[in-house]
Amino acid sequence: MARWRHAIELAMSDEEIGSLITLSRSRTELARRVERARMLLAYRENPSFFAVGQSLGVHHQTVERCVERALAFGPLAALDDRPHPGKEPTITPEAKAWLVSLACDKAREHGYPHELWTTRLLARHAREHGPAAGHACLARLVQGTVCKILGNEEIKPHKVRYYLENRDAEFEQKMAQVLCVYREVQVLKKAAAKSKKPGKSVAIVSYDEKPGIQALATTAPDLPPVPGVHATFARDHEYKRHGTLSLLAGIDLLTGKVHALVKDRHRSREFIEFLKLLDAAYPAATAIKLILDNHSAHISKETRAWLDSRPVGRFELTFTPKHGSWLNLIEGFFSKFARSVLRHIRVTSKHELKGRIMSGIEDINRHPVIHTWSYKLAEAA
Repeated sequence: MARWRHAIELAMSDEEIGSLITLSRSRTELARRVERARMLLAYRENPSFFAVGQSLGVHHQTVERCVERALAFGPLAALDDRPHPGKEPTITPEAKAWLVSLACDKAREHGYPHELWTTRLLARHAREHGPAAGHACLARLVQGTVCKILGNEEIKPHKVRYYLENRDAEFEQKMAQVLCVYREVQVLKKAAAKSKKPGKSVAIVSYDEKPGIQALATTAPDLPPVPGVHATFARDHEYKRHGTLSLLAGIDLLTGKVHALVKDRHRSREFIEFLKLLDAAYPAATAIKLILDNHSAHISKETRAWLDSRPVGRFELTFTPKHGSWLNLIEGFFSKFARSVLRHIRVTSKHELKGRIMSGIEDINRHPVIHTWSYKLAEAA
């Protein structure tokens, strides 16, 4: 027993004992290292495998193996897990590359009715066609292994991330035109803040339509919240449709006032009716500049004919580029209006829905908010 005690006393210095914490890479590993260190320290005080095992709640053979490793390789090596050889990987790098390349194709390109791969389908295809492609190691491929291989390569062939193709060759130029209008808004605001005299007689309106607002009715009364019982309103899942409405709205970027119409549709005649609303809302000498998208109603023969009937300079239209409606400030207003007024709304008819929408617009106009565009504004000419 003396040789055991002597060997451990020589090897277990204070620095080595303290290093077991700093060298541990996880809590589980630290716990195992601490347990083995306690075995060695306890054996140094009482060189009995059985006594140490009983005091620490482990088998005496566990203590014996730990001490034997400390004598053979040193106490620090005894604290670590023994290296396990494990099973040699059976899937070759070439087979993994073939599988990843396969995942980058669509499933329908390989004769399946599926548009995209599922990991289960991909594993089945690899089992059936992998050996013929020279990868016999894939003959017993399972879904879990497919997930691991694709996860290591950060490939997710079962998912789709949408993007927007730029189909407007003049996108940059049209965007610059819109930004120039926003820059004009900024200049007019600063000029109005510095001078009390009335500035240039101009109104700049951001306009768009919000179609398909559903008039939905409940089929059973909503149940109110009950303190301590139900925190929210309760609503029956069934509902009744009464049709849809379109909101035609423009927000004055200088005053924050919202001009709005609610119609069953949003054709050229409804757009012209909105233009007449603007025409009546501003003095005859005011130039009305509109920012709007390329909807067919905005560029139709009827619309152009009506605009031509107005005095020169009365209306000036600036169109956002195709797929560039995000450049229109009114989109932010529609988003807020949908969340605050239209969300969860239930009505008994389209007429009631129209009244609720116009009441919401009137409420906003009582406390108008001036919307400001700042993104890429410094790039405007």
